[in-house]
Amino acid sequence: MTQRIYIDTSVIGGIYDTEFDIFTKMFFDKAFRSEIQLMISDLLEEELMNAPDDIKAFYKTLQQKQLEFVRLTRNVIDLAELYISEKVVGETSRADWRHIALATINNADVLVSWNFRHIVNLKRIRGYNSINLREGLHTLEIRSPKELMEYEN
Repeated sequence: MTQRIYIDTSVIGGIYDTEFDIFTKMFFDKAFRSEIQLMISDLLEEELMNAPDDIKAFYKTLQQKQLEFVRLTRNVIDLAELYISEKVVGETSRADWRHIALATINNADVLVSWNFRHIVNLKRIRGYNSINLREGLHTLEIRSPKELMEYEN
C-alpha cells in the first residue's frame, strides 16, 4: 500500500536549500516513481504564493496523479486551536499547527517537514499526539525527508 505523506511548504523549498537539497530531491524522486502519494493543501498553495519563482516552478512539476489535495475545514481549524490552547505551540506559528491538523484530520500516514522548530520536534510531536489521542484521533508520524530514506547495503 502506498504511503500517503502530507508535505508542508518547507519540503518544497528544500529543493533549493543547500542544507536540505540532496534529501529533498531523493524524497521527491520517490513521488515521481509513484512510491509515495503526496498530500498537499490549500494552505500550502497559499504559502507558495509568496515563494520565489524557482520554488513555484518546481511545485508545478508535480503531477496530479502524485497529489492528493486536502482543504482547511472547520474541523481542522478547531483541532489547530486546541494545539494552541494546550500550549503545544505558540500563536505566532499558526500555519505550522494548521499543517499538523490538516495531516491529522485527513489521516496522513506521515507528515514530512524541514521545520524543526515547530513541527519535527519531539516535545511538540508528543504534545500534538497527546491531544490527538484525547480527541479520539490517530497519532501522527512526523519526520524530515531524510528520515524517510531507505538505506541499502
